[in-house]
Amino acid sequence: MSIKPVLKMGDPRLLEVARKVEKFRTPELEALICDMHETMEALDGAGLAAPQIGVGLQVVIFGVKRNPRYPDAEDVPYTVLVNPVLTPLTKNMEQGWEGCLSVPGMRGVVPRFAKVRYQGLDQYGKTIDRSVDGFHARVVQHECDHLQGILYPMRMTDFRTFGFTDVLFPDHAPMAE
Repeated sequence: MSIKPVLKMGDPRLLEVARKVEKFRTPELEALICDMHETMEALDGAGLAAPQIGVGLQVVIFGVKRNPRYPDAEDVPYTVLVNPVLTPLTKNMEQGWEGCLSVPGMRGVVPRFAKVRYQGLDQYGKTIDRSVDGFHARVVQHECDHLQGILYPMRMTDFRTFGFTDVLFPDHAPMAE
């Protein structure tokens, strides 16, 4: 398996709607997930969607352990989520800073539902059904947006909060996208 190049904002493939995965436990799906994991780890990301590496399938991975690059984030269990369905559990929205491996070096404040339920399958076709809030909810919404061709700047409501990470946070260590 290998680290893959991440598509950057402006590449039209990032705007496409991803196709559902039809077959599980295949060498192709296993290789895709390994490549995604290696790529996310190499770039210190919190998550990655298959379209970000040029594969138009509904597959996302995410997970965060205590990390100095995410000092205020709670742990998010490593998850492989296939064919996800998100359901807001509240109308309450929370504003929070986001970055993206496809929008390198930039950050913006994005409104997200405070609590969501996500359902889908793991790489073996087993059911996943979780209700989450906080950073976990933000990460899964961000990654699943990629499957609909949505990048976080498209969700922003105030572009005064959008800029280069080193300018916005000059006194902080570099943050992962």
